[in-house]
Amino acid sequence: MTTHDTYLDDFAAFIRSSPSSYHAAAEAGRRLDEAGFTALDETAEWPTGPGRRYVIRDGAVIAWVEPEGATATTAYRVVGAHTDSPGFKLKPQPTTGTRGWLQAGVEVYGGPLYNSWLDRDLEFAGRLVTRDGAQHLVRTGPLLRFPQLAVHLDRGVNSDGLSLDPQRHLNPVIGAGDLSSTDLLGHLAGLAGLTGADVAGYDVMVADTAAPAVIGLEHELFAAGRMDNLTSTHAGLRALLEVAAAETPLDHIAVFAAFDHEEVGSATPSGAAGPLLADVLTRISIGLGGNETDRFRSMAASWCLSADAGHAVHPNYPERHDPVNQPVVNRGPLLKINANQRYATDGPGAAEWARSCAQADVPYQEFVSNNGVPCGSTIGPITATRLGIRTIDVGTPLLSMHSARELCGVNDPAYLSRAAAAFFAPQA
Repeated sequence: MTTHDTYLDDFAAFIRSSPSSYHAAAEAGRRLDEAGFTALDETAEWPTGPGRRYVIRDGAVIAWVEPEGATATTAYRVVGAHTDSPGFKLKPQPTTGTRGWLQAGVEVYGGPLYNSWLDRDLEFAGRLVTRDGAQHLVRTGPLLRFPQLAVHLDRGVNSDGLSLDPQRHLNPVIGAGDLSSTDLLGHLAGLAGLTGADVAGYDVMVADTAAPAVIGLEHELFAAGRMDNLTSTHAGLRALLEVAAAETPLDHIAVFAAFDHEEVGSATPSGAAGPLLADVLTRISIGLGGNETDRFRSMAASWCLSADAGHAVHPNYPERHDPVNQPVVNRGPLLKINANQRYATDGPGAAEWARSCAQADVPYQEFVSNNGVPCGSTIGPITATRLGIRTIDVGTPLLSMHSARELCGVNDPAYLSRAAAAFFAPQA
């Protein structure tokens, strides 16, 4: 078994444990606990001095390694990612149905490829919140399905294209029977040892239940759900754990930040546009005896590696890509560049990424969009704007981004983690 095989096994386990952003944050916390990190409460006083610590806020997690000798002007090196993925979220009063079918009311979350969710065995996963504020993670296992209309009843679907109205056509089936005796929320509550009456609020997503798989003639491809952006969340977490376990002392404070809600704009308390990262870094600075000027000096010397999934060239649609810069799977992670700053990479950032990849002995590829195809964005420009930290946008090349199930090369997730670990490592 190669190093990349071992890495993929661990990555697949992380995906299976993370059907929602809340599960991903909890799984990251579990792994951090095992590595000797201390969980902190945002409402409590924080310890000062060297240490390995983390905080979880909803579906986001920030962890850091504060080395011996750190001062209030010590720079930060941040690897940023996000824990959420496009899909569907359970509505209030979720139990619906008609004509003998039991269904669930869901709302579109972000920008999923609707058709990719059809005719799959899906589950509900997320958190329930009781009246005392306690949070309970739940997941159902295979429970629901978005059934497509049979071709016999839509003869033009293959020639004219599939058109889906999210309100009319994307109400998943959860069973068959009498609606009056069905309570989906009660079912979810029962999985947590609660009753439906105990639940005062919830954030529950739809997730694919198919297991991650290595495919391809030479077993060179990896297929799974939520790789945008668990690929980067897992890579950044692994990189931080690696640098924490290393004997070489750091010359900076290493930070892993996995935010929620990137797919819907990041403008939440646990999103990159919210105050979470700034709050954590400010509290670290205060713990080191710093004042506002010290914090500005620290930020000016800091770096952020914004890691998010990117596009591999699609063999059936090559015209949708830049004609020169066409990334291929298994040839390394992407350096993402956009003239309009939808990605935050600039010249110095490109040089820093090249250094990190060379140190890790990892190949990389440049990505830029076709001029006629609008470019997406990431947490990178948001973090750069909020904190003034010089930021680099990178990521693993995928096919079928925002599908219920995405595809990458077997080598690229490990390449990204190795490059992130080199970014975290002491600088020569």
